[in-house]
Amino acid sequence: MNNAVGIDVSKGKSMVAAVNFAKEVTLTPREFEHTETGLERLIYNHLLTLDGGVRVIMEATGRYHEPVVAALHEAGIYVSVVNPLIIHDYGNNSIRRVKTDRKDALKIARYGIDNWGELREYTPVDSMRQQLKLTCRQYNFYMKQVIQQQNNLVSLSDKVFPRVNEIFSSPARKDGRQKWVDFFATFWHCDCIARVSESAFVERYRKWCKRKGYNFSADKAFDVYVDGLGHQTTLPKNAYAKLIVTTACSQLTATLKGLMTIKAEVLRIAALMPEYECVKSLYGVGDITAAQLIAEIGDVRRFANRSSLIAFAGVDPSTNQSGKYESKSGKATKRGSSHLRKTLFQVVSTHLKRSPENEAVFQFIDRKRAEGKPYHVYMTAGANKFLRIYYGIIKPFLIALDSENN
Repeated sequence: MNNAVGIDVSKGKSMVAAVNFAKEVTLTPREFEHTETGLERLIYNHLLTLDGGVRVIMEATGRYHEPVVAALHEAGIYVSVVNPLIIHDYGNNSIRRVKTDRKDALKIARYGIDNWGELREYTPVDSMRQQLKLTCRQYNFYMKQVIQQQNNLVSLSDKVFPRVNEIFSSPARKDGRQKWVDFFATFWHCDCIARVSESAFVERYRKWCKRKGYNFSADKAFDVYVDGLGHQTTLPKNAYAKLIVTTACSQLTATLKGLMTIKAEVLRIAALMPEYECVKSLYGVGDITAAQLIAEIGDVRRFANRSSLIAFAGVDPSTNQSGKYESKSGKATKRGSSHLRKTLFQVVSTHLKRSPENEAVFQFIDRKRAEGKPYHVYMTAGANKFLRIYYGIIKPFLIALDSENN
């Protein structure tokens, strides 16, 4: 008789229980640690000793389940990783609300028995795609830190040197350095300029450009000198203000350097993906957004149809109908990847900014906007439309590529 093994995963340790088709408990709930010894004991002392077939079911819990599912897959055991929301909504047919690891393990096992035929076996994600996903998540983390630190530095500049961030328009260099940040770290108060003569500042600015590797222009030096005059500051020029500003500048520069390093790695790994250039050819998709789309969607061939991909992204409208009532407009489900939705929002925003008349996504958004749809409605609809195009182009491309290689 077949056995469904439910594992309630947590950090460092988990609870396991097994139930057969007769709903009899064949493995009483017990705890094991996510160590080499603990996993070997689970596999060889418990799972492989059960009579009949064995299928292991566990929830996708971020990173906690990964060592367990990898060890079970290597041992040749059938493993199915299920969305936690499905388990949460399953079998709530009791008035009592009991929430323990033991009860959860049995609940997951009973779900496996009731859905035995519909369970999908876990397949290891391609290591390169997994690296790309992790690196893209790190890129997003560093980008968020850069934005926060940059806003903080601009806020500080309003107290000691207003609009210093507007003096230079040079983009960040490959090493993460920004000209206005380097300048602010040296001339950390407008009085550093206002209290010296023009010729003295121009000479100091020339030496600063040479030391930092920036091009020197006498006209630009004069403009910078003028920009530093006549400001009303709220913090005086003292050691305290210097400490606050220079520390914020060095912190932002270090974070920018880390961001540029991660960005280079994202682009390196993404270039190894077979569909990267094809994804970049889609309108509104750049180097980074292409990498993020591939990282979050993964191999698009794993989705049976377009609706599956759209549901995965959580940009499909929800339905609400009961009796004579039927909702005409439902909110987006938002049950899928929030990282993917963020990337889709960036792609759709590009369509709105550039307004390409011949692009299907923009035409669709513009039509919804003309109908009087709210902003979030037509943005979500645009993301839905883009994913349909993505699926219709990328999946056939990968299938054709496989046929050529074989």
